[in-house]
Amino acid sequence: MCRSDVRQAVLAKNDDLAASLREELTGQGVAVVNLLSSPGSGKTELLGRVLAHAVRRGVPVAALTADLATENDATRLARSGAPVQQLLTDGLCHLEARQVRARLAGWLPRDTSVLFVENVGNLVCPASYDLGETLRIVLMAVTEGEDKPLKYPTAFGSAHLVVITKTDLAEAAGFDEAAFRENVRRVNPGVEIVRSCAHTGDGVAALLDRALAVRDGGPAHRPPLAPHPHGHHHTESAPVA
Repeated sequence: MCRSDVRQAVLAKNDDLAASLREELTGQGVAVVNLLSSPGSGKTELLGRVLAHAVRRGVPVAALTADLATENDATRLARSGAPVQQLLTDGLCHLEARQVRARLAGWLPRDTSVLFVENVGNLVCPASYDLGETLRIVLMAVTEGEDKPLKYPTAFGSAHLVVITKTDLAEAAGFDEAAFRENVRRVNPGVEIVRSCAHTGDGVAALLDRALAVRDGGPAHRPPLAPHPHGHHHTESAPVA
């Protein structure tokens, strides 16, 4: 069996596990939000603010955070008051559905409405693995460059929602938001783009609201590289118009 065949077999097995997990959690009224970004995008800080906002609103949320090593992010996120678990990948550059299922066993609070999964900081490997999510969010900081959607079309092309982070630094970084939005449109036409800033709280309520809307069966954007087509995951590049 060639390497390509092995990869497809691994992805197919992951997709089957993810579909089963999604069906199970959806049946329990739980929306799973998969957060993807590069390292340093501000993902953990923003997630902490979203969790704290949910706790204040009385929305039962929980979070899994993944890293290659250390439990630093779980410690940070737990300050929100929400239930948090750390998932160590032992060097693996992405999460897989089997890891999420194993970590949830016997832990996820029964009344949870939204489970946030903070994936490993990486826009390559995680984009190919469905985790049983209901909503896939790809985040990018204004310091990362407007052409990132074109460099990582699989990640951005599989997003149900795109979030711009650290918008308070946009002017200092010379961030061209119009160019960024056009590049996102080229790989994922029609996807919603939300501006956020963890320091000011901008976008925090919107992210929680989007997750709750999906949990309640609201219409979700269908990206060209859908992260869970209930079949094998697409790995080709998104079309660039």
